[in-house]
Amino acid sequence: MKFYKNLYIGDTVKKPERLIRKLRRHKIKPGFFVIAYMRDTARLEICSSVLLAQWYYKDNPPGCIVGLANGREEALSLIERIAGDALAATGKVSLVEYLAQTDPESFSAQPRKTAMV
Repeated sequence: MKFYKNLYIGDTVKKPERLIRKLRRHKIKPGFFVIAYMRDTARLEICSSVLLAQWYYKDNPPGCIVGLANGREEALSLIERIAGDALAATGKVSLVEYLAQTDPESFSAQPRKTAMV
């Protein structure tokens, strides 16, 4: 699982390093949300950590985790912060395009190839 190099962290998130370790081990933390770049749709999505612990995401992780939040409301405020940063930096609100400028390898438009069994 990849993490954005300038990870957005919610105000109420304590010990983000511990949460990152739990996400990498696919441990469930109820009420914890991530903002993830999904390669197959080439957009950002808000996902529960419970969703990311499912078997599908163990084999097909999101392209990049962009933000960590305690609760859906905080995740929405992180999206607002990303949009504000994108608007200030580029003059438009294209979130993926803005994030790809600082970390291009995590935001490639090509979907990741998986082996077919």
